[in-house]
Amino acid sequence: MNEQRTVIVVPCYNESKRLNGDAFARFVEKNEGVTFLFVNDGSADNTLEVLRALSQRNARLQVLDIEQNGGKAEAVRQGMLHAAGNTNCQYIGFWDADLATPLSEIPRFIGIAANHGYNAVTGLRLLRLGARVRRKKLRHYLGRCFATAASVMLGLPVYDTQCGAKLYSKDVVPALFGERFITRWLFDVEILARYIVAYGRNAATNNIYEHPVFAWEDVAGSRLKFHDFFKAPMEMLKIKRKYLKKKNIKE
Repeated sequence: MNEQRTVIVVPCYNESKRLNGDAFARFVEKNEGVTFLFVNDGSADNTLEVLRALSQRNARLQVLDIEQNGGKAEAVRQGMLHAAGNTNCQYIGFWDADLATPLSEIPRFIGIAANHGYNAVTGLRLLRLGARVRRKKLRHYLGRCFATAASVMLGLPVYDTQCGAKLYSKDVVPALFGERFITRWLFDVEILARYIVAYGRNAATNNIYEHPVFAWEDVAGSRLKFHDFFKAPMEMLKIKRKYLKKKNIKE
């Protein structure tokens, strides 16, 4: 098995025109402890050929091909489980292919997890002085409403559930990604619910860290549309009914 310290899963669906292969190649050349696992999610374009060509540039640019499109949640899940079962890494995360969160954040995520003992570090898109966080206003305000509702439902002081940059200790991956997700767009919230069930709310509060990223930018071509926000209440209800019953939760 491979000896890398960190594997970052990158779900890819029809990303042949947007994927910045040079950025990933330059990153692994400078960061020997990081491997990228690109998961081709049944793309209808030539994404698989682009990824295979990229993998020839460095052994730490790897490809997992899923023939049938199953959506981002399933692509992430399969990538996380593949990394957990086939590498000796310490951390496994996932990152959006469009690099809305720049790759320069990855060493910060790893450093925070290693230095403070967190078993989950998740991106937080907080607009503040000194940061280059650029979000469309309507998307930002809808996101704040959603995040507040998710925080109340989960019983956790979480600020941003939907940032597409997350890192986990390998040992928590089976509990969080072992089963298929029941939601399509809110699997990030579902991961938190699974963490609560597996380890309890106190553990979630103490062992999950939201890292305010220094840069984040809306990238054209996102498949999450405004009307998808209006599906959130039913998706959240499904999560609540499945996971957040008092008998399921450790404190």
